[in-house]
Amino acid sequence: MNIKGIDVSKFQGEVDWEQVKAAGYQFAMLRAGYGFSTIDEQFRRNAAECNRIGLPIGAYWFCYAVSPETAVQEADGCISTISGYKLDYPVCYDIEQASADYASGQGVTLTPDLAKQLVQSFCSRIEEKGYFAMFYSNRNFLDNYLGTELPRRYALWYARYTDTFDGTDCGIWQYTSQGSVPGISGSVDLDISYVDYPSVIRKAGLNRLTGSAPAPSPVPSPEYITYVIQPGDTLSGIAARFGTTVSTLSSLNNISNPDRIYAGTTIRVPETAGGTRTYTIQSGDTLSGIAARFGTTVSALAALNGISDPDRIYAGTTIKIP
Repeated sequence: MNIKGIDVSKFQGEVDWEQVKAAGYQFAMLRAGYGFSTIDEQFRRNAAECNRIGLPIGAYWFCYAVSPETAVQEADGCISTISGYKLDYPVCYDIEQASADYASGQGVTLTPDLAKQLVQSFCSRIEEKGYFAMFYSNRNFLDNYLGTELPRRYALWYARYTDTFDGTDCGIWQYTSQGSVPGISGSVDLDISYVDYPSVIRKAGLNRLTGSAPAPSPVPSPEYITYVIQPGDTLSGIAARFGTTVSTLSSLNNISNPDRIYAGTTIRVPETAGGTRTYTIQSGDTLSGIAARFGTTVSALAALNGISDPDRIYAGTTIKIP
């Protein structure tokens, strides 16, 4: 089984995911972030767009941990970031030479034993939270740090840039960093998955997916809409934007401390009495991302708000949501 995929981060800029899917790519691994809680600048847009068009995704988090405890903290940051999106592919820990170099800069020598502990700690936490865990590394790092036992316990996303696969036991092979894909400016990593992860994950009941058929996109209750918390949001700001109160949002979403909310979390927001919705565009928003967030389409938003060019919207503008 050879399933064509790509992996991206902020370095690919704004991807036209409809073109990517039309070109025959069947999945994407998206960088969600790195370190304790640094979110990739393009992750939310990438995840929302892929969810909108039905392109299966997984996520990866780059390792800057220096101890098993900080690897768990990185896993928690990853889960917080991805929890608002539908993932059909694994959640992966990217550990490679740059991870060792960072540890060295912090005064920590990344020994083989410590490297294995970092992977085990991150992946165990991901599994504890109900997701399918994987780790990413290359031939050199496997030989010098991770050995052969970890791939027997956790799925391996293997990086080796050659024309011919070398037979390493892995679930996904990243075979080049110089791919050219419609909808993406510049080079991009290309991958082949040898495992039907959506089926495996769904049958196992992981990643919040169940059953033998693709899980449908969640449909908000008629009394509520959903909103994905953005960086810089406050609960009071969200309440003011949607014409409700902090106490109502706290009660509706079981938020014990209104001063502690996390970007990437999906919350429920009550409809206004008149049944209409409005949204104030935030810095970094795209119309396609807003459409995905509220379960509508770019064309519907454009028509309702008299937007002639969907690629030109402005932060601070309030638009109607159908």
